[in-house]
Amino acid sequence: MEKTASITVIGGGISGIQSALDMANSGFRVYLVEEKPHVGGIMSQLDKTFPTNDCSSCMMGPKLVELANHRNIEIMAYTDVLDIEGSVGNFDITLKRKSRAVDPDKCVGCGICADKCPVKITNKFNLGINQRKAIYVSYPQAVPLIYTIDKLHCRYFTKGKCKICEKLCKNKAIEFDQEDEIIKLKTGAIILGGGLQPFDARKKMEYGYGIWPNIVTSLEYERILSAAGPFQGHIQRTSDNVKPRRIAWIQCVGSRDTSIGREYCSYVCCMYATKQAMITREHEPDIDTTIFYIDIRAQGKGFDRFYERAKTENGVQYIRSMISRVIPNPEDDSLLIQYITTEHLIREEIFDMVVLSVGLCPNSSATKLAKHIGLKTDSHGFCVTDPMDITDTSKPGIFVCGGFQGPKDIPDSVQQGSSAAARATALLADVRGNLVTPPSIPEERDVINESPRIGVFVCHCGINIAGVVDVESVADYASSMPDVAFATHCMFACSTDQQQDIIHQIKEHKLNRVVVASCTPRTHEPLFRETLRDAGLNPYLFELANIREHDSWVHQAIPEFATEKAKDIVRMSVSRARLLQPLYETTHSVVQSALVIGGGLAGLTAAHSVAEQGFPAFLVENNLELGGNARTLFYTEDGAEPVLYLKELILKVEEHPLITVLKEAEVTNSTGSCGDFLTTVSVHGETREISHGVTFVATGGDEYKPTEYQYGSYPQVVTQKEFESMLVSKPDDVKKLKDVVMIQCVGSREPEQQYCSRVCCTAAVKNSLKLKSINSKTNVSVLYRDMRTFGFKENYYLKARQKGVRFFAFDRDHKPEIELINDQLKVIVLDFQLQVPIDISADLVVLSAAIRPSVSGKTLAEVMRLPLDEDGFFLEAHLKLRPLDFSTPGVYLCGLAQGPKFSNESIAQARGAVSRALSVLSKKEMTSEAVITHVDSLICRACGECEKTCGFKAIKVEGIKDGKKLASVTASQCTGCGACNVACPTGAARLAHFKDEQVCAIIESIF
Repeated sequence: MEKTASITVIGGGISGIQSALDMANSGFRVYLVEEKPHVGGIMSQLDKTFPTNDCSSCMMGPKLVELANHRNIEIMAYTDVLDIEGSVGNFDITLKRKSRAVDPDKCVGCGICADKCPVKITNKFNLGINQRKAIYVSYPQAVPLIYTIDKLHCRYFTKGKCKICEKLCKNKAIEFDQEDEIIKLKTGAIILGGGLQPFDARKKMEYGYGIWPNIVTSLEYERILSAAGPFQGHIQRTSDNVKPRRIAWIQCVGSRDTSIGREYCSYVCCMYATKQAMITREHEPDIDTTIFYIDIRAQGKGFDRFYERAKTENGVQYIRSMISRVIPNPEDDSLLIQYITTEHLIREEIFDMVVLSVGLCPNSSATKLAKHIGLKTDSHGFCVTDPMDITDTSKPGIFVCGGFQGPKDIPDSVQQGSSAAARATALLADVRGNLVTPPSIPEERDVINESPRIGVFVCHCGINIAGVVDVESVADYASSMPDVAFATHCMFACSTDQQQDIIHQIKEHKLNRVVVASCTPRTHEPLFRETLRDAGLNPYLFELANIREHDSWVHQAIPEFATEKAKDIVRMSVSRARLLQPLYETTHSVVQSALVIGGGLAGLTAAHSVAEQGFPAFLVENNLELGGNARTLFYTEDGAEPVLYLKELILKVEEHPLITVLKEAEVTNSTGSCGDFLTTVSVHGETREISHGVTFVATGGDEYKPTEYQYGSYPQVVTQKEFESMLVSKPDDVKKLKDVVMIQCVGSREPEQQYCSRVCCTAAVKNSLKLKSINSKTNVSVLYRDMRTFGFKENYYLKARQKGVRFFAFDRDHKPEIELINDQLKVIVLDFQLQVPIDISADLVVLSAAIRPSVSGKTLAEVMRLPLDEDGFFLEAHLKLRPLDFSTPGVYLCGLAQGPKFSNESIAQARGAVSRALSVLSKKEMTSEAVITHVDSLICRACGECEKTCGFKAIKVEGIKDGKKLASVTASQCTGCGACNVACPTGAARLAHFKDEQVCAIIESIF
């Protein structure tokens, strides 16, 4: 039976959205099914995201617009899944599209119906803090932007009268007699992205949630902070709308709690509390913020530095103490918290608000569906997956991503969404492209002979900009500028409805240049360019004025100055926009093959995943053997055996006809651009050139070799990795050990290396359990700063304690010390909780050493001109929403090259990176960037300075005719860096879109 070339994603959170976009961009028809009226999931309810403090709505905006406009994605919101039958390649799904009582084809999202609706009810999106109307959209940027009638409260459905919305709707979109619709869908594969829901804090009655005012959950506090929330971003108590003076956060509410059957860690709570406290201090510096915690779990990339910044720069106070209850004071609705200090004194403090950092549970609808179709779920309702392939469910052809697989942060959800997409598309690779509809591009309006008519759109960005800058004043100022034909301000310029409004205003006012004053072009410029294209304008007639990063964020304390600066920035942008000219992209053939650099677990997975999709791959490894660090990963805490998985994977790679393996090889040079790279590889001293369309960087990492704790001086001091090898290869010797001490954070979380190595705490726990299984009488002591056994790894930390492993906390200022007395090691540690020194005898001291970036990675970064972060790991395009991409198009990263991670995370990242690359590999042709250098033949003297300077080999001096030479540019290889412009002595080399007169116009407008 022929496979169906479509894939269904169930769940419209950020993971499901990413999965849908990846698959649609790589040649598949995608159905995105969401039970709520609008997609976006929990991320749409967040104010900011850690550790960058980017606006959540702003980050989601471009993805939501792309999703809404994608011709190969059908969004089936407000739809329930009733049943799934069939098998790989041919599933039958039964859906129920619930009645909105609004025709989705007629509704334009104008909002008149909601403005005039007389019925006010609890706003579920804002978690009941305020009210909304009976006809509604969930949030301003909602996709699809279709109103929905709440039939439980609408007067027509409850009393048979009113119908005001029907009378006012000019498009006749209201359909009171609309019924639910049963839909039968055929699909080749299924991805479950059911997501998460917050723990019900009412189940912890000792904290008084739902009983006493001013006790809110963390998600409720997100809505309080949000500019689009119930208080427009102003921090105030729910009882009296007064600004609080002191706020406390209580961690682990509904997490790490065996008394209610929630023993797992919810992964993100420590960090979102840190973020919320930090944002609170930035909004209102006089509010005192205190976080009560057990362990700070800042295990992600950039998290630990963010946590330290909260303490040192923002003045957030952290108190290590479990809080047993909150005591209310009815007289003023204040709240009392008791805790024990490190001096063992009971202390009481009064707070105006308490935020409960609630844990995360699987979405109940997802759990119900999984059980209905026979998928394995755990005792909590999360989907059970293969320990190594964490997107694989118990049923072939059905995959999982995001929070339904387990609690996780946004980047983990995003890369799992991409990973699940790679798994699904690999099954259907032979029918790729069968059901897709090619994009339609409107005819472009010729504006070359028109006088400039500039439109200026000033974005509030919630309160990110409008909380500091007077945006109305900026818009008024813009309207007074010469050649500005239209100027306005809007809440979110990146929202779906605002994109349509920009298109409308372009046509209405015959605009031929557009300036949007908002946030960074790094994330949003492509979105606005596409909007111009949809309006029939050349996309390069767009200019973005960054009044967020360049203004409101850096001048929060001086709003008057920020407003004046915003006017200056807009004036500069308008001056440049006057001189913008249409530019046109060129097309070039795509080399449909991949280069994978690094033959460890991530690189091997990437190469094999590319081949599964039907494309050739070249795998370059600088060692004689494949496998990297995974060759010494013998077991995991949950029973997997990475080394055996690795052996099978190496065999698959080496035997695959589409994979070429080059060992003892090194990349020495790389030129070209996305879709058409040419890389030089040295193999055993011989040079080989490889032509390929995409590149994967998987150079791995190295275990830090400690200089502390007498490592290298005493043979009884080993690293955790060395100890794991001992446990496997020398169990009889290990069995004789009476006392073993493990020391955490060796080389991690130091001022010079301010990052957590993520795997160390779990490694200590798993090796402690392994040791206990060999000799249950061995005394094992783990000395730690914060136990970071996040997610389900917490279960093994609990098990280790039950098995008798002892855990002692210490702080960075009082690290353990090692002494050798009569051939016996002694470890002395100042216990953080008892505040007394403890002496522990040790036959063996095991150091949990940091993961460092590989040395080869730094060399490769220089060769390929790729960025590194401050810790030396490769720097992704965006930490949250593009964790697998470099800012250089066509180049992707995965595994330890990106940062410390577990083996199954490396596998998921590698597959996710391949999914991202398929948007290139699946095409036979693609366009090149139009912002490239052009050479003026009249003044070029063929001196060759440009050719010497170009690091991409994109410009060469060649003979043309009659012995004359001229510098010429290969468009597909030019990256628009402008280096040749600087080198050219005559000014013949000029960068399109950044010509001298355009740049000078900006400068002159300042004075």
